[in-house]
Amino acid sequence: MGQEIERKFIARGEFKADAFHAVRVTQGYLSSDPARVVRVRLTGERGYITVKGLSGDGGRSRFEWEREIPADEARELLALCEPGIIDKTRYLVRVGRHTFEVDEFHGPREGLIIAEVELSAVDEEFERPAWLGEEVTGNPAYYNSALARDYGREKC
Repeated sequence: MGQEIERKFIARGEFKADAFHAVRVTQGYLSSDPARVVRVRLTGERGYITVKGLSGDGGRSRFEWEREIPADEARELLALCEPGIIDKTRYLVRVGRHTFEVDEFHGPREGLIIAEVELSAVDEEFERPAWLGEEVTGNPAYYNSALARDYGREKC
């Protein structure tokens, strides 16, 4: 079990040329309760289940437990999700000593691009690329569990 420490930003401008990996991601939520978010994710052909706790440090840290599961099991769990599903492409971009996960959303959130950087400490310094825009760390409107509601009321 661990603690996730990350900062989240709106991304603007060109970052794709610097990406060393890109993958399509489908994710849904078995629970979007902020005290115990339970996410199911299919990343390419790899499945994951993740449990997250409440945010602390102004949204910079929170409990996170994640396990890889077979892709077929992830697909079965996605069928049980709350309404709404996220469809996005995740790009991995190295900037200095860190790797940014840059998510380009499709569907109802087309045009939204969010960049996250994981840190080892809440106050850790990191290089900010030119395409990094407004910080939205701790803003619940930018949590993926909240964004999922924009993806319609159909089942996952």
